[in-house]
Amino acid sequence: MITMPRLPRGLVWPAMLTLAGFIVLIGLGTWQLERKAWKEELITTLERRLRAAPVSLPPPAQWARIGAEDFEFVRVRVLVEWPGGSDALLYTAGSALRDDVKSQGYFVFAPTRALGVGTVVVNRGFVPQTTYPRGSGVQEITGVLRWPEPPSWFVVAHDSAGAIWSLRDHRAMAALKGWGDVAPFYIEQEAPVPPGGLPHPSALKVQLRNDHLQYAITWYGLAAVLVVMFAIWAWRTR
Repeated sequence: MITMPRLPRGLVWPAMLTLAGFIVLIGLGTWQLERKAWKEELITTLERRLRAAPVSLPPPAQWARIGAEDFEFVRVRVLVEWPGGSDALLYTAGSALRDDVKSQGYFVFAPTRALGVGTVVVNRGFVPQTTYPRGSGVQEITGVLRWPEPPSWFVVAHDSAGAIWSLRDHRAMAALKGWGDVAPFYIEQEAPVPPGGLPHPSALKVQLRNDHLQYAITWYGLAAVLVVMFAIWAWRTR
């Protein structure tokens, strides 16, 4: 009968702790590889949507059944009327989705009447200051569907007047500004550029960071280092 060699009594607990740490580090590395595959699939999906031809806006009867997972960044073309009124300005210090926004300024969120559809909020584009031409008349715009950010305990949504916002939540803007019932999504306008250039819309680019492979290598490397260090320590102890 073959028996497994027994560890000296002084090595049992260190060996168990080393094994637990090794399992945790290997698990973290594997999780990063899974995240890498998920991120690559997400990037491919978003790039495909942003390259596709614009489609008609989903009708209100479908709004309750669509969500960000299947419709975020889908390009649309819609005829809208700008009713005027009070806009909401979203403060930004740069955009991860737009190469042309590299300084402080604001994105202009405004309500529109999408003809034959209902009230839809549109992010008209970037302005470097709080004064800019207001939208007016009827216009056909092209843009992409976006969904709001979830609220955060660590971010104040807006200033006391509700004029300057730090949270990208068009529904909260609509409630505070009295825009009425709005679509669950908003449109990030990419065209046309208005006379004078402000607010400045632009096409979005997918620029998601994908560092998960390097994170996985780091965790696996730490697991290997842990085993080697334990082996050296055990050898010296014996």
